[in-house]
Amino acid sequence: MSSKLFSPFTMRGMTIDNRTIVSPMCEYSAVDGNAQDWHLMHLGQFATGGFGLVITEAAAVEARGRITPGDLGLWSDENEEALGRIMRFCKEFGQAKMGIQLAHAGRKASCNLPWEGRDPLRADQNPWQTVSSAANPHDVGWHTPKMMDREDMDTVKAAFVEATKRSDRLGFDMIELHSAHGYLLHEFLSPIANTRNDTYGGPIENRMRFPLEVFAAAREVWPEAKPMGVRLSATDWVDNGWTPEDSVVYAQQLKALGCDYICASSGGVSEQQRLELGEGYQVKFAEKIRKEVDIPTMAVGMIYDPHHAESVVADGKADMVALARGLLFDPHWAVRAAAALDVDTSSPPQYARAYGFRFLRDKEREWARPRPAEAAE
Repeated sequence: MSSKLFSPFTMRGMTIDNRTIVSPMCEYSAVDGNAQDWHLMHLGQFATGGFGLVITEAAAVEARGRITPGDLGLWSDENEEALGRIMRFCKEFGQAKMGIQLAHAGRKASCNLPWEGRDPLRADQNPWQTVSSAANPHDVGWHTPKMMDREDMDTVKAAFVEATKRSDRLGFDMIELHSAHGYLLHEFLSPIANTRNDTYGGPIENRMRFPLEVFAAAREVWPEAKPMGVRLSATDWVDNGWTPEDSVVYAQQLKALGCDYICASSGGVSEQQRLELGEGYQVKFAEKIRKEVDIPTMAVGMIYDPHHAESVVADGKADMVALARGLLFDPHWAVRAAAALDVDTSSPPQYARAYGFRFLRDKEREWARPRPAEAAE
């Protein structure tokens, strides 16, 4: 059988072998922003795992833009050198194209590692001053950020530009700017976080201004042949917050500036959010943006079953499917999915004997057979 999920997709000068994407997954295992052996293992297994595109975890563009002290970074020569080692392995042995997500945590920075509580760093833990669109803490007990002035905005924008240049030197095939999950660029977009009363606050045109400035500056120094996309939170899941309709407006502006795709996630700006969780619960946002903006989209969020992923692409709801938590459970998901859909995916020659077993393919088709409820639909 043929498969849309395992068909090529082209953006600018980059063609991925298939539409299965390894979504950015923060590992909180860097030292001063420097990638470690853990990153070599984590990214290396996916680069050689039959996926079309692997996107690194969020790489902070400046030290104060880290969520935690363990965040990956790309603000220094040392960061660049450490990540270069990872890229050399992925490019030499991997089949997947490699992307990087550039980010700034804004008011959600200066926190403990998730397995250490995820709470804001205490005074005795070397916290740092956070910055945001306004001087509003993320929640009770969180650090109060400094409201960014023009100098702060210019500094952060320059940091995104410098990280973009470093990404090109490292040989990344594409860039995704992180404008979601309540981090800095999202903090400008959302009226929940952005309570400014100047030209960067108020109506949506003003709230989009700084994120659009950052994208335009990064796109200008990124090679024309390489794609650049944006991950956004399509809704805040909070009354009077950012909405899917706002996301359409934002995506239209990004497209006009040369954005190549939108990854439609959601939430993260407020602890008061009320998510409507379920399998593929964010696919509808990718579909809405794709149809109303006429821009490629990437669906993400609780997508596990190969047949479901296939239908997302085949039915025109999104052009690509990104997975994260499911891949932590099963790093070989792409190979298993290809077997379930009775197609092939690329693999390193060292693993070709295993991937070619007809017995394995038959077993995987059985593993991923549609459930009775799905068959009835």
